[in-house]
Amino acid sequence: MHWRKLLRVLHRDIGYIAAGLTIIYAISGIAVNHIQDWNPNYKIEKSTIILDSLPKNATKDEIVVYVLKAINEKGEVKNTYRSSPNELEIFVEGNTILVNYLTKEVKQEKVNSRFFLKETNDLHLNKPKGLWTYIADIFAVALLFLAISGLFLIKGKNGIKGRGWWLTLIGFGIPLLFWLYYL
Repeated sequence: MHWRKLLRVLHRDIGYIAAGLTIIYAISGIAVNHIQDWNPNYKIEKSTIILDSLPKNATKDEIVVYVLKAINEKGEVKNTYRSSPNELEIFVEGNTILVNYLTKEVKQEKVNSRFFLKETNDLHLNKPKGLWTYIADIFAVALLFLAISGLFLIKGKNGIKGRGWWLTLIGFGIPLLFWLYYL
């Protein structure tokens, strides 16, 4: 088999395998690149309600039970904290609740994972470690192979000896220029 034909076959087959991983990494990369604009892992919902009343002369635990029932929160209480004489914070899995005794105001901050994005971001940032590190390394080597083999797939003026050379230099130049600019 001619070397260029073998290269094409390997490039094609490895490319198909790498396509799914590339899409996952690309989606995650876009999400993480804009972390200053939004939280790509979690959706945070803030809400405020005012209760009609709070029980008078009730213990902290009684107020916690009353408030959770009033806002229809069924999660397990992880902790409570008296942040001031007039405020009580209640921590439930995925929800932080602030109760103001004077105004009867209940502020909630619910945190929910963004389906699919959180998982892809965790993989992209190698949070699982262990076996995933080796999979990511193999993927990186596959991308390196695809990039290098792709340089030699086409012959002639459109290949690496023609315009391919200049386009490859531009590809190297873009990150180099940014690196020099931000240094």
